Amino acid sequence: MDSHHHSNYKLSKTEKKFLRKQMKARHTLLRHEGIETVSYATQILVIANGGLGNGVSRNQLLPVLEKSGQVDALLMPPHKPYSFVRYETVEGSKEARVTLNGKEIVDDLGQKITLYLNFVEKVPFPTAQWKELGLPTSPPGLVVVEEIISSEDEKMLLESVNWAEDTEDQNFQKSLKHRRVKHFGYEFHYENNNVDKDKPLPGGLPDVCDSILEKWLKEGFIRHKPDQLTVNQYEPGHGIPAHIDTHSAFEDEIVSLSLGSEIVMDFRHPDGVTVPVLLPRRSLLVMTGESRYLWTHGITPRKFDTVQASKSHKSGVITSDVGDLTLNRRGIRTSFTFRKVRQTPCNCGYPSVCDSQMEEPPPSFPESDKEASQLEREYVHRVYEEIAGHFSSTRHTPWPHIVEFLKALPSGSLVADVGCGNGKYLGINKELYMIGCDHSQNLVDICSERQFQAFVCDALAVPIRSGSCDACISIAVIHHFATAERRVAALQELVRLLRPGGKALVYVWAMEQEYNKKKSKYLRENRVGQGKQEETNDDPSVQELLGEQTPDVGNPDAANSVPSVKDFQTGGGSSRKGTNSKLPVHTNRTSFHSQDLLVPWHLKGNPGKDRPAAPCDPAGAPGPRPVFHRFYHVFCEGELEAACRTLSHVRLLQSYYDQGNWCVILQKV
Repeated sequence: MDSHHHSNYKLSKTEKKFLRKQMKARHTLLRHEGIETVSYATQILVIANGGLGNGVSRNQLLPVLEKSGQVDALLMPPHKPYSFVRYETVEGSKEARVTLNGKEIVDDLGQKITLYLNFVEKVPFPTAQWKELGLPTSPPGLVVVEEIISSEDEKMLLESVNWAEDTEDQNFQKSLKHRRVKHFGYEFHYENNNVDKDKPLPGGLPDVCDSILEKWLKEGFIRHKPDQLTVNQYEPGHGIPAHIDTHSAFEDEIVSLSLGSEIVMDFRHPDGVTVPVLLPRRSLLVMTGESRYLWTHGITPRKFDTVQASKSHKSGVITSDVGDLTLNRRGIRTSFTFRKVRQTPCNCGYPSVCDSQMEEPPPSFPESDKEASQLEREYVHRVYEEIAGHFSSTRHTPWPHIVEFLKALPSGSLVADVGCGNGKYLGINKELYMIGCDHSQNLVDICSERQFQAFVCDALAVPIRSGSCDACISIAVIHHFATAERRVAALQELVRLLRPGGKALVYVWAMEQEYNKKKSKYLRENRVGQGKQEETNDDPSVQELLGEQTPDVGNPDAANSVPSVKDFQTGGGSSRKGTNSKLPVHTNRTSFHSQDLLVPWHLKGNPGKDRPAAPCDPAGAPGPRPVFHRFYHVFCEGELEAACRTLSHVRLLQSYYDQGNWCVILQKV
């Protein structure tokens, strides 16, 4: 319209809303894909809100688009809230832009979604390149056998499991929050991921399984007759955490029968490659060798899976060919997972992840200050010295709320970053005088190389004069102290450094990686990698805000375990399991199931200052990359505030949750 007409035309509320949505769609495309929309007509349209990521399937969208003209290609990237359509002619795309822009369609959940269409010159990749990217390799040792049983056998197996029977029955596992579970032969204990080999369950495996297992043995699908069975029932939206079945508990072969509905299971290698595998209804998944011992497997909780649209693709690895992806609604799935209990130690070829071959057993929960100090020395200080170079390479983008805190400080303020790591925050605000300190000499050396002032010290005894700092920050540090008393002492040391009126910002990892029905970036980032390399050490402090499938969320008892002020005054606030109890090892990118735990770090490249990279075997191939374990105490909601209330001369100004971290701002009074 011309300028005269524009000046006299007043937009309605609906038109204003439509224009705002249109603008947001353009910004989203620019932010995610680096593609700008254009004002002139082209053959290609981007369809905001018309993506797999917000519940629109290919079967819904394509017929709507074809009403405007002949569609050459419909590209639907996985997990994205938009798609691209290329028409054979510009006239077809112009017709679609006129008739469909602002049009409502109904998604697979029955919800109305408004489409917003804009012209673009190009898509992120040519279709051929998408196909080239979309060929991840199946984990070695993994086999999917389709239609392994008949529909009659499926019905018989499903009817053999009585979920309504007395929950006191020994085979019934009633402690899991997001799925129903029964065990046969031996009970699987989720608290230590093992079985009690001396206490078999009465009755053994169900009789209905005998003939099926014998047939599988005879036909060569399995090599051993199992003696343990776990039956899981998943409602749509439920899942299971990414995990590796404990090496010492079971033999090499683990098989899982899918009944009732198909599912996508995600497999993740320690190097970061994630491979989604479609398990059809009545199929058998067989895991041996590397796929059983080294790759984690899990099911992401969601109601739809991204699958191949072509009918010929019935099972196996799902590619990232965006021209052949759609959504598949999940049904109720029951899995029969058969294992054979191992009676001798595991001697597999993956010692770095094998509990039978680990050089040192996991440490116990500390029972004294001396034990806590020793634990921190071995599983915090020594580890960060070893991984400093790789660790630093993952720390580059500052977190917005921390930047906001530093930018708001008055010009000329003296600020101490206690536990500064590679100095990521030391240069944020040039108007401040910032000094950093860290226990790791190698990390402090990296700070010096970046022209930052930093020195080596213990966070419990910082050699800075009392009352001399205008502000302090402690980012992802205090959760490394192994007892409640030592965590409070670290907070008190921050307060000692502050002048009256000075402020301290503290971040610690949160037990709750899903909060207010929203997953942290730590969990959300565990998306399907579609065969691409990804960093596997990401955690709530690695994420560039925060900070193998999103699991059952949290500890069922976590809501009742938040320590009080009195707990901290008497040395509580720890999740100790009793004398000589071993610390559990966490699976990266899953929810926490214990407050005190060891978190793996898979070393890549040059591990640190003046240290060699991982060795090669005689054939010249890279050897197994070292795995280090760091001690963490993850904080429950309210725990950090309770610790702060035990401090003297302190006012709690603010407490908040930031992408998997609990955070406080303190002021010295």
